[in-house]
Amino acid sequence: MNKLKLLLLTVLVLSLSACFPSNPSNAIEVLLQGRTMGTTYNIKIVATQEQLQALKLPQKIDAALKQVNQEMSTYISNSELSRFNKSRSTDAIEISVGLARVMKESIRLWNLSEGKLDVSIGPLVNLWGFGPEQRPETAPSDEVIATTHKRVGLENLTLEGNKLSKNIPDLYIDLSTIAKGYGVDVVAELIESHGFTNYLVEIGGEMRLRGFKHTGELWAIAIEKPILDSSGEEREIHQVIIPKDNAVATSGDYRNYFEADGVRFSHIIDPDTGKPITHNLVSVTVIHASSMTADGLSTSLMVMGMEKGMAFAVENNVAALFIAKTENGFDERFTVKFKQYLK
Repeated sequence: MNKLKLLLLTVLVLSLSACFPSNPSNAIEVLLQGRTMGTTYNIKIVATQEQLQALKLPQKIDAALKQVNQEMSTYISNSELSRFNKSRSTDAIEISVGLARVMKESIRLWNLSEGKLDVSIGPLVNLWGFGPEQRPETAPSDEVIATTHKRVGLENLTLEGNKLSKNIPDLYIDLSTIAKGYGVDVVAELIESHGFTNYLVEIGGEMRLRGFKHTGELWAIAIEKPILDSSGEEREIHQVIIPKDNAVATSGDYRNYFEADGVRFSHIIDPDTGKPITHNLVSVTVIHASSMTADGLSTSLMVMGMEKGMAFAVENNVAALFIAKTENGFDERFTVKFKQYLK
């Protein structure tokens, strides 16, 4: 799965004392790990190994993630989304429940953000070298950007129930800004459907948590300091949060970028300009009940920048933390709703 934005939430589980309902005396934090969507997943469930194996939950989780990937990957040539992108028909087609759910939320956030989250931006993402296609040696010209921009715009997409259609034949959808978060939600819902209420699910930095650790302590998460480092080797903790029963997503532009002619180009593309963002906002963290929604909102706010993003978050009651890079270091701001989750 294409990583349009690298979600930079360190999977560092800290502790905060609290009381919680009793678990079986031999319950532990069972760790399940694997690969999916071009990245890794780490899942902790407070249970016994015997419980999970009896329910075949590890196998069910793998199967669910494979299905999400098969529905929404732009890297899998025969995925449901790839087939839609390759089709030049403008007729409505029936899509899976999962894809319809993600497309519905994508359209909702597109409207809410006034176009700043646009999952039809794939051609521009590919043009700048952050998609399945090869990265260019130089930045594309304004003329090429303008031509490519004509293929972008979610107003050219129609979703009615589970019927999806496009108004222009070469419309291309890329769900990388929201599908990984959806995958987290799918796994969390699967875990809960089997009666487990204490868990942590993480896929490529996207998270959703509920309940407590086996010790009776709340889950706590460390937000990474947005240090410019494309290798991903330099990591420091910036802030620790206690999300409680919520999902957490961070969007940043300080790891996934390329340089050409001495200029750094972020992987986060502004749908209005067709070019990478140029403002000094380097990281946005959003806490929300849904990982899919947190995923999309964090990207939307990154595109907006500090001032517009903060105003949007306040107006729409979003729990958000903004970190900007200035000449004097980092400038941090957060909404009132986010403050309750600070440790």
